[in-house]
Amino acid sequence: MKKIVVTILIIISTTQNFCLALGNHKRGVNKNMTNKIVQTAGRDNLGNFAPEFAHYNDDILFGENWNNQDISLKTRSLITVIALMSQGITDNSLKYHLQNAKNHGVSREEISAAITHTAFYAGWPKAWAVFNLAQEVWNDSATALTEKEKYAKTIFFPIGEPNTAYSKYFIGQSYLAPVSTEQVKIYNVTFEPKTRNNWHIHHAKSGGGQMLIAVGGRGYYQEWGKEPIEMKPGDVINIPANVKHWHGAAPDSWFSHLAVEIDGVETSNEWLEAVKDEEYNKLK
Repeated sequence: MKKIVVTILIIISTTQNFCLALGNHKRGVNKNMTNKIVQTAGRDNLGNFAPEFAHYNDDILFGENWNNQDISLKTRSLITVIALMSQGITDNSLKYHLQNAKNHGVSREEISAAITHTAFYAGWPKAWAVFNLAQEVWNDSATALTEKEKYAKTIFFPIGEPNTAYSKYFIGQSYLAPVSTEQVKIYNVTFEPKTRNNWHIHHAKSGGGQMLIAVGGRGYYQEWGKEPIEMKPGDVINIPANVKHWHGAAPDSWFSHLAVEIDGVETSNEWLEAVKDEEYNKLK
């Protein structure tokens, strides 16, 4: 079990690093190492000429300040854009921070509303200048995201491909993405709203069973004869072998969980009847 937990923590930490990394920019590089933003722009461009300024820029402003957890990176990015706009700064530094805001989850609608609101206080010409840059960053000609694409941006793990091999055991559309296929088998299973699998049993003579770790959206798990359990990101369900159960999405939400297969002796899966609509529809 310790090996399972260590493997999961390594996978989650690695994926978070990819999701939070800011990428390259001509003024420097923002890198995310062990969940910490690291800025090198100051030393890359001014390290020899103004080492003290470079230190303040990289270690204090973009180091201690940007890594402070009192407000989210999304909020911090939006505040920065508004502050620069209010000062009339509309050069590449603002475009960089607009891209940073987008990377941290600020939508086209949110940045548009923020610029419009600030325009009444900071000035209409400034808003025009910022909108010209924002259109380049958010690219108005881009195709609108599907619900699946929007949801995919909210989770660390890939959604994967349609789970066609097991579709006959599901009501609704599910997706499967292998996370680990060696040592400990781990799959990210994603359910569209209202999607759930049939009642089923993980048989084993000894050991066996399954662990579910919720990583996105909202869903449910239920054992036969017991009340459904709501699952949100971070929740863990340990499913013993030989227990009849089902799991899936809430009626109004996508849902993803990691499915961790537990080693056992003489293991097999038995798929049973579908979850009745009249029972599922009682869920909120």
